[in-house]
Amino acid sequence: MKNHHPSLSKYIVVLSLVLMFSCKQNEKETPIIPAPKNTAYTSDTLQLSKEAYYDRVLGALVGSAIGDAMGASTEMWHRKDIQLKYGYITGLTPAERVQSPEGTWENNLLQGATTDDTRWKFLMTEYFTQSEGEPNATSFSEFINDYYGQLTKNLSDTGLATQTDLLDQKMEQIDWIKEWARVSLAYQNGMTEYTRALNRFYGGEMSCAGQLYAPMFGLIANNTEDAYALGYEHSLFDIGYAKDITASVSAMTHMALRTQNMDSILNVVPFTDMEGYQDSRLVGRIPYNIWVASTNQIRSIKKLSKAGAIHNENIANKIVPPQNYPGSAIDWEQQEMSYAFLEKEQKAIPFHSGEIWQILITGLAFGEGDFLITIQYIVNYGRDNDTVAAVAGMVLGAKTGYQNLPKEIKEEVVKVNRDHLGIDLEAMAQRITDLKYP
Repeated sequence: MKNHHPSLSKYIVVLSLVLMFSCKQNEKETPIIPAPKNTAYTSDTLQLSKEAYYDRVLGALVGSAIGDAMGASTEMWHRKDIQLKYGYITGLTPAERVQSPEGTWENNLLQGATTDDTRWKFLMTEYFTQSEGEPNATSFSEFINDYYGQLTKNLSDTGLATQTDLLDQKMEQIDWIKEWARVSLAYQNGMTEYTRALNRFYGGEMSCAGQLYAPMFGLIANNTEDAYALGYEHSLFDIGYAKDITASVSAMTHMALRTQNMDSILNVVPFTDMEGYQDSRLVGRIPYNIWVASTNQIRSIKKLSKAGAIHNENIANKIVPPQNYPGSAIDWEQQEMSYAFLEKEQKAIPFHSGEIWQILITGLAFGEGDFLITIQYIVNYGRDNDTVAAVAGMVLGAKTGYQNLPKEIKEEVVKVNRDHLGIDLEAMAQRITDLKYP
């Protein structure tokens, strides 16, 4: 066989490489459409005058205390029992109840007295001051540990051995914080101890722990994302989706500082999911699903009312609202329908985080931004009504400001908490304002 000329072989190789390169250069790649970027629901720093900010913060603190006080006398009751004794609660009632660590710290206090929901706001104000505007999970656990240590140290005071009433008083204060201290002490000792303690917290159920204090972060945050992040980081006592709920009430409270629009406040929920709960396979984001179910339920009920369907049913069934109810029979039927919806969703314990959240969203949607209508709706439903009303009161109080809260009720709550419980809400608001506007 005749061999090819060496130079010809080289020429063929070079030509092949050139052709391959040219073909690749001529291939056109279709640009890949990028994934959308998440945008902040509110990204700018809140701009309020110092005076306006103080009024909103005081409104939040007093609004929360009003909700707490209005529910204090009937905490954990069924709504039928509330109706039997009070008819329909429209304002403050005496806290006629036995003292307890989580409730009132004395038997049968006068109206306007509050429970642990307001005590947590007091502690958080102190925590903000001690953390010097830079709160974090570690400093929070240390703060609770120090508070617990201070209480236990007081048990060694001279004279307690012979003063049994004083000993009972101090033991009740310790019993209130003891469950929390068990978790915060374990938090300092590593993940294994922390996880064990957390899963024992209040019996290991998904309690509403974070919702007692997390709305406070909404008052000091720069935007809703910051508020959510602060709430989430400090949710040391929550498990599962309760952490998402804790962060969400913080974000909602912050949004309430910015706007009078209830849709904007409620819509913080779908637009603030910084931990990506919505991406969870099979389950998705449970607090958002609850939010959808609750808001849709209220829309449906009010749509039926406008269409006249509820009016006809009222006539047929002769609906009789409870004594003192300020609305019409049609209004009461709307409320009863929404209460029936909530009853179907009740959890194993009244202070389950998911149940508190569902009542909160339903109440805010039902009240459409009206402070008293919303708080009355929540309190008269019962269950853990003081806690739900305290969260709703903080959101709506931040929205309206102190000046626009009901005059007689707000003044009585401020006075009773200051003079009888040692909780000065006005001084607390001033301390928070001084931190924000040094």
